[in-house]
Amino acid sequence: MESTSIRFAGAARTLSRASRLCGLVAPAFTSPPRLAGYNRTIRRRHNGVTVSIALRGRPWPAVLADMIDGIIVANEVVGREADQARTALWLAVAPIEVDDSAVVAA
Repeated sequence: MESTSIRFAGAARTLSRASRLCGLVAPAFTSPPRLAGYNRTIRRRHNGVTVSIALRGRPWPAVLADMIDGIIVANEVVGREADQARTALWLAVAPIEVDDSAVVAA
């Protein structure tokens, strides 16, 4: 199994690409947050937004959820647009489920 930091970097690339496809600005992702005791922090600067995520001791789906919510918050998206963007971002990182019953032997 690959390391959490490698998975984090891959997820950051995938989510950044997906956010741009949704018309959103991709924030920078870093780890860990500078503030102790927080799982996710967001910094706004003149040159963009940085979302920092705690990785250590957390389930991977929680890390992905914080990354996705960080994109939504960074872009100040609300309502239906936020729901649609969140769904698209989850689809970008969700494993593809294959229904074996649909496979036909040749």
